[in-house]
Order: sequence, then structure tokens, then C-alpha cells
Amino acid sequence: VSLLLSVCRRLPEAAEQVKSGGWTTWKPLWMCGYGLSDSTVGIIGLGRIGQAVARRLKPFGVRKFLYTGSGPKPESAAEFGAEFVPLTRLAEESDFVVVTCALTPATQGMCNKDFCSRMKKTSVFINTSRGAVVNQEDLYDALANGQIAAAGLDVTTPEPLPTDHPLLSLKNCVILPHIGSATYATRSTMAVLAANNLLAGLQGEPMPHELKL
Repeated sequence: VSLLLSVCRRLPEAAEQVKSGGWTTWKPLWMCGYGLSDSTVGIIGLGRIGQAVARRLKPFGVRKFLYTGSGPKPESAAEFGAEFVPLTRLAEESDFVVVTCALTPATQGMCNKDFCSRMKKTSVFINTSRGAVVNQEDLYDALANGQIAAAGLDVTTPEPLPTDHPLLSLKNCVILPHIGSATYATRSTMAVLAANNLLAGLQGEPMPHELKL
């Protein structure tokens, strides 16, 4: 959510303007971005993380939530009044696209040239899932050519992203070093979870947070 807000309100770019002396007299449209109020947010993957994102965005006055994935989730979607739609329709109608799905053979490279070409020119794209869900070359072209307004990535391919990667040359692309879980409290919880799994496994007991493959 913080990445989405930083991108749509151009916060990194605005902070740089202060440092570089670009902040002078007031101008009506200078550093304007896009707001969430009365917008349509499309979520790719309405799982635990996707639901948490929707729950946090709802108070900003989002008008409509769309979602797509392996199938409808009516019980989860009911909290937000979210509508299950095909990926193509989500791309076409969303003002903000948030990717929170798992990386699978079905989702690898799904956000590609065709996907970007269907998005609005004012759309903002956010990926916090896995870098390989996005075709980064196609995303670069869409951003550089004005096909979409902006993007925020907390995940890339590879990680870390080379410092000479074309995406890093764009003002309308904010890239973070995969820090979605980087709070002291969350990392502590992750460590305890891993330790409890390890202890249970060593004792021959069911792991409390087993990942079934």
C-alpha cells in the first residue's frame, strides 16, 4: 500500500525536486498524481495478501474492486464487494493494478505487452508478488512510451536488479529492494514461525505452519 501511494502521488520524484532546487513557486498542476478516491482497483490474486491490500485501500474511497485468479472467491470477495473478472477486463477497467498472486507456470510472464496495451494511459501498476510474473521489457516499453502512467515494483528479475537496468532510468517507475515484510515486528514473527516449524519437525510432530508442496 505504501508503494502504491508513493507511486501514484509521485513522492520519490517530489522529494528529489526539493533536494535539486526544482521546488520554486506554486504551479497548479506541478507534481500532480492520481488519487484512490472513486477509483477502480484490480487485484491479481485475491489470497491472504490480496485481501489485506484491499482491506487497507477501501477506506481511501475506492469505488470498485475487481479481481482475477484461478477461480472466484465469493466469500473473500464479499467483504469488499469485489467482482471476479477475466484478466483482460481487469487490465482494461482498473485505475490501479496490484499483483499479489503466486508465481506459477500459469502466472509467469502474464503481465506482458498485451496486458499493458489494454491498460489505461492513466493506470498505475504495482507488483509485490514475484518479479517473473511481469515481462520487464514489455513493462519498460509501456512506461517509456506513455502506455501506462507509472509502476511500482518491490520484486524484480533478477534480484538485486542491475544498476544499469533500463527500468531504473525511468522517473515513473519506483523500484524497492523487496522490502514488503521489512518491519522489525514482521521479521520477528517470521523467525518465530520458522523456529516453531523446525522444533516440531525435529520432534516428529506436525509443523504448525507447514507448506504443502
